[in-house]
Amino acid sequence: MRILLLGGTGEARELARLLTGEREHEIVSSLAGRVSDPVRPVGEVRIGGFGGVEGLRKWLEDNRTELVVDATHPFAATMTAHAAQATAQLGVPMIRLNRPGWTAEPGDRWYRVPDLAAAASTSTELGDRILLTIGRQGIAAFAGYPRPWYLIRTIDPPEGPLPPRHEILSARGPFTVDEESGLLARHRIGVVVTKDSGGTATTAKLTAARTAGIPVVVVDRPPLPSGVTVAGTVEEVREALSACTTENPAGGSAEDR
Repeated sequence: MRILLLGGTGEARELARLLTGEREHEIVSSLAGRVSDPVRPVGEVRIGGFGGVEGLRKWLEDNRTELVVDATHPFAATMTAHAAQATAQLGVPMIRLNRPGWTAEPGDRWYRVPDLAAAASTSTELGDRILLTIGRQGIAAFAGYPRPWYLIRTIDPPEGPLPPRHEILSARGPFTVDEESGLLARHRIGVVVTKDSGGTATTAKLTAARTAGIPVVVVDRPPLPSGVTVAGTVEEVREALSACTTENPAGGSAEDR
């Protein structure tokens, strides 16, 4: 099968590694290009946007794509929506790899909120020294709060307006619990703000905050488009691919449907 694999997540790289070289699949991994020095998956890679739903639909047609696996970040809602619309219009199957979200453990002081605007207002009610680990986009939601001091940790420089009192820490994880505990202590952090990314790669900060008794404001994920097939793990995606290959052993393209 000709497969477009969307995403720069660890799961996407694992899928690319497992599927590249298998004779029954041709894989193209697509990265958004928002990180200046991304960790590249093995195999064929394209970098950059598609130009909305119509651009993605044309790319799928031109490249005779038979299946799309969306393994983008759980908060890449626009890309997921575009992929769902384009594949639905073409009748191309789509699998959304959506790793399970986090669940609070005993000792956690979590405050779940629906979006970044709510995260900004809630976090300022909890403390004056706030660690933002929400990526470089969305920092503007905190720009209108002059009282707190923010430690903004991102891989690349943040976009948009910044809060008046802040420090930018450029760093790429994963981090250990000891590293996260040291960071919280050095900067006297009183509140952590994060998105519910799920997985294990970034849970060290949650453990460190639990140990220190620090509240964590957790932004809930955006809803998935209706009608999308969802898999929770890399193995579940591979099982779905095996089923697709069994149902259509001769291959074919989007034009054949």
